[in-house]
Amino acid sequence: MDLAAHLEDMGSMTPHTLIGPAIAVMGGMLLASVSLAAQRPSGEPPTVTFRSSVELVRLGAVVRDRKGRFVRDMKVRDFEVLDAGVSRTISEFRNDQSSLSVALLFDVSGSMEARMVHARETAEHVLSWLTLPGDEAAVFTFDTRLDEVTPFTAGLRHLPNAMSTVTPFGATSLHDAVARTAERIATRDGLRRAVIVLTDGRDNASRLTPGEVSGIASSIDVPVYVVGLVPAIDNPSADISATTYERSALTGSLSDLALWTGGRAFVASTIAERSQTARQIVDELRQQYLIAFESSGNPGWHPLVVRARDKDLTVRARSGYFAGQSRPVSN
Repeated sequence: MDLAAHLEDMGSMTPHTLIGPAIAVMGGMLLASVSLAAQRPSGEPPTVTFRSSVELVRLGAVVRDRKGRFVRDMKVRDFEVLDAGVSRTISEFRNDQSSLSVALLFDVSGSMEARMVHARETAEHVLSWLTLPGDEAAVFTFDTRLDEVTPFTAGLRHLPNAMSTVTPFGATSLHDAVARTAERIATRDGLRRAVIVLTDGRDNASRLTPGEVSGIASSIDVPVYVVGLVPAIDNPSADISATTYERSALTGSLSDLALWTGGRAFVASTIAERSQTARQIVDELRQQYLIAFESSGNPGWHPLVVRARDKDLTVRARSGYFAGQSRPVSN
């Protein structure tokens, strides 16, 4: 995807707009340290050495071939990373099967009353696939505020009993909740991380826009997967749908939010679709290549393009990152 053109088209919905009021503080400043040689002749000026405070940028990348199949045999030389159009040398590269850290984020606003059973079913499918040692999950709910139901727990295979008694009520701050949950999971170092949002896609109370949320999640390398739980009549891909792709938030603004972070949006209306979606998300997280490179240190938003040198392959990764101390926050 030509990111620069896409972000320009999206206007105020892009992560670029997020940094307008922020004061960009140079994160890559050169730090000088003065050392005096022990045997320095009298009158000789002190020796000044410089070292660069370099920011290491980490990201996950998923590679597929033309048939949509995962590609797992790539080497570091097979990737190219463009940081604001400038090619960067990849300094770290991994494709091992490391553990996952998943934040399950339930929309419990009033519009989800008829969908909660489907949300719980989908989450149970996700948990059933977290089978590697070290896999962990946490459970959060939101309406106009975010609540932690279960902290990050290794080996969590079923939802807590409290989720069976949740009564959906109130307005929805979907975008705000996604941003705050992404910040929570960002502390889970050394793991492949993701926020999985279970929602009908409605938002009527958020302060943040989808573009601002994607900027927050992208800056801390947390992919967001949106699972839209709607009846077939509201599913743009269903034969009986009365909703177009252009009119559905699940295939419009929320889909863009997910893609900007390196995640995806799904719409699931049947038991089979919900099960398949859960499996797809976990499989995709397992198949990520983990890549790191050194930032230039220039503060502010850096658009990223990660691509394979083989033009027949497609790479999906986050759309950019914030350097220096200009990273946005949700509150």
